[in-house]
Amino acid sequence: MGEHRTDLPDVDGLIIGILGGTGDQGKGLARRFSLAGHTVLIGSRSAERAEEAARAVAAPGTRTRGAENAAVAAEADIVIVAVPWDGHRALLESLRDELSGKIVIDCVNPLGFDKRGAYALPVEEGSAAQQAAAVLTGSRVVAAFHHVSAVLLLDPEVDQIDLDVLVLGDDREATDIVRALAGRIPGFRGVYGGRLRNAHQVEALTANLISINRRYKAHAGIRITDIN
Repeated sequence: MGEHRTDLPDVDGLIIGILGGTGDQGKGLARRFSLAGHTVLIGSRSAERAEEAARAVAAPGTRTRGAENAAVAAEADIVIVAVPWDGHRALLESLRDELSGKIVIDCVNPLGFDKRGAYALPVEEGSAAQQAAAVLTGSRVVAAFHHVSAVLLLDPEVDQIDLDVLVLGDDREATDIVRALAGRIPGFRGVYGGRLRNAHQVEALTANLISINRRYKAHAGIRITDIN
């Protein structure tokens, strides 16, 4: 059995906060983690918008609610950053205190778009995840959930999404927790993908997947071969 499946921690009961949870990616992840039985907190600059998004994606009988980003960051056990790239640094700078000591999962892809399609943007720190780590020096930053189709996450007809979630970080315990969390979504498998310094190519690969999906009219993801 491959190392990635052994001795993963129990993440049942963790409260998951999603900053930028009113976008499609954030709402999709909120929906899936709600279905998995987690309490999910959707964050936004507007509490009203966050509450509206929470009502839209909450699974029946589950605990999903919306609030302003700062309240979500303070209450959640683990926080996913799913904001647009152009607001990434400013939001994290405003939440340093609330996110201190917590695992912060960055799934932001710094991409540009023109007539020829999607392309990766240069990031001074190397990647969005490295920027998050530079800003949130008191947090445990992990990169993950970059290659997940928001369309599939939100589709009520899709019960299982066959996908490997590449998880990158410098803290072994934190990456194991995030791998275990990925496995809570049916079909997902969390796979360790290297140190945080390798996050750039994972984020940039999203541009390739967008090109694949446009050409083949698909919702392609990533699968890693030869590990169990």
